Amino acid sequence: MNSTIYNFTNNWFEITGRGPWDSLIPQINPTRILEIGSYEGASTCYLIEKLATSKEIELHCIDTWEGGEEHKSADVNMSDVETRFHHNTKIAMNKAKKNVQLVPHKEFSDVALSKLITKGKEGYFDFIYIDGSHQAPDVLFDALLSFKLLKKNGVIAFDDYLWQEQLPQEKLPYGTDPIRCPKIAIDAFTNIYCRKLRIISIPLHQLYVQKISD
Repeated sequence: MNSTIYNFTNNWFEITGRGPWDSLIPQINPTRILEIGSYEGASTCYLIEKLATSKEIELHCIDTWEGGEEHKSADVNMSDVETRFHHNTKIAMNKAKKNVQLVPHKEFSDVALSKLITKGKEGYFDFIYIDGSHQAPDVLFDALLSFKLLKKNGVIAFDDYLWQEQLPQEKLPYGTDPIRCPKIAIDAFTNIYCRKLRIISIPLHQLYVQKISD
């Protein structure tokens, strides 16, 4: 692997995140960032490149690097994915003008988020990106704990708002399972917390909310 060139095997972030983030990230200008689901580090590197040119940042990345159900069915080598994450983020940090405190948490998000809370990180993060498991129960849990970790006026970005896992037709009449997608969990969270947050925008693939009270 070339030590000076990023190695990404997909353009998911380019399709779903880069456009909206080009406008969003300069506005919120986060310093303390939490990312749930880092994969090869495309969004991580973007944040380092955009923010660490003018200030030091702290960036926590939670991922098991074991993959979700969709990765297992596609036979993705997650060990290689993890290697690419470290390769890519090292390049981004080497190019950064300011110091980057990158903290990988190689564990399930329920464990990592709970640990952050017990370590006194409630209300700590400026920006939280949720792009881990696509299973609705997991997404809801990530949202609830992330809200505690987010400071007032901070922003949570949900990826894959309209993502659906395609299943064999013989399993379900329409080939999809509403519980195996993020939307139902994100909608439940935003409805329940409607008095404590405001929806900033809903691009096609993502949804952004700002915390207005604890």
